[in-house]
Amino acid sequence: MQQSHQICYAEYSRKLEMRMAVEKRRHEEYEKCKHMIAELDNQLHK
Repeated sequence: MQQSHQICYAEYSRKLEMRMAVEKRRHEEYEKCKHMIAELDNQLHK
């Protein structure tokens, strides 16, 4: 948590605003990775 989001777990669990920001970044990263994998998968099956 500290390395990837620059926030300690105690602060993450205390502050809703911080938690929402971290979860938004996680979701965006997940969507980006999912899109990259789909592109690579399409390239492999050509």
